[in-house]
Amino acid sequence: MDRGGGGGLTGAVRFQRITLQGFRNLSLVDVPLSGSRTFLRGSNAQGKTNFLEALGYVTALRSFRGAESRALIGLGQPQTGLAFTIAHEVFGESRLSITLSLQERVVMWEQGRVTRLADFIGKFPTVAFSSHDNQFLRGSPALRRRWLDLTLAAMDATYLSALQRYTRAVAERNMLLKQGGRDAGALEAFEHELATHALTLFVKREAGIAELGDLFRAAYARLVPEGGPSAGLRAESAGLVYAPDAAVASREDFAAQLVQNRPRDTLLKSTERGPHRDDLELLLSGQPAKQFASEGQQRCLVIALRLAQAAYFKRKGGITPVLLCDDVLGELDPARRACFWASLEDEPQVIATGTSQPVVAGGWQVLQVVGGKVTA
Repeated sequence: MDRGGGGGLTGAVRFQRITLQGFRNLSLVDVPLSGSRTFLRGSNAQGKTNFLEALGYVTALRSFRGAESRALIGLGQPQTGLAFTIAHEVFGESRLSITLSLQERVVMWEQGRVTRLADFIGKFPTVAFSSHDNQFLRGSPALRRRWLDLTLAAMDATYLSALQRYTRAVAERNMLLKQGGRDAGALEAFEHELATHALTLFVKREAGIAELGDLFRAAYARLVPEGGPSAGLRAESAGLVYAPDAAVASREDFAAQLVQNRPRDTLLKSTERGPHRDDLELLLSGQPAKQFASEGQQRCLVIALRLAQAAYFKRKGGITPVLLCDDVLGELDPARRACFWASLEDEPQVIATGTSQPVVAGGWQVLQVVGGKVTA
């Protein structure tokens, strides 16, 4: 089902009603959301983050926590159901339902079933801020690469298609490598397939990182005192496309490098270089932030990165995303917390969680979360 693209459009998206059944520990939830500020209050491990995870699922049909579908299904349940009423500046009031089981995922948008991810991804943008985002700096490259891929794919169907096809080609090449790499003809075919899609990923990542870097720099500047250090983003190469001394100019160049690496890859039984191994580095005054940034600066950096992601979604899709703030604002000092609220543009819907309600201007709808039950 294709409801059209969002490029060049302007407006916002807001959740109006949330119905969940068997989603993690949320056995049955049916709550309306009113206004632009909703706060879920409750002790730890009651289901607040699970509630936000369900809302975030509508952006790319993936958990922002990286969980697989089976982990989202409540204990002992055959499936989980999510239903939303969402006000959308372009599509009007949309009704959306998602059913997840161990066998399949069924997405219904109004009266039609969504059959292609590219027709749906990014239409209902959300950005999740989490206290676990600090792992973004210290964690594995896969965390940062996943964030970049999801951000770019949500706004670019061509990038999504290239990423899917590249990932499949890597898996096929790895399978041949595990068999000893004896079928040179098959390896060559997959290497040319890899090269085609790797080149697309390279070009689009390069442009995306440049644009996100500018938005990241501006977002961080709004969170810190004037005259403070500046933030930036830098691509880190896995040794193929981004290598400054061996820039890839064409698909043939990349394919040739794969052939050159084939003996080593055969020994390791894995494709060791390429876009699937690249990294993204956060910088502070031009230096690696994970080494030189203080704890406070690191918290501000990851929040600025999420703000940059929201700004990118707005710029590319024309829709102001919903901000899902999972117990994150309490980690900021009062001055930086005030800067966070002041930095929000276009009055986004904010759905936040915590053990105590934030003290900020403006009315909040407060929901209580206890033992997997959400009540007003």
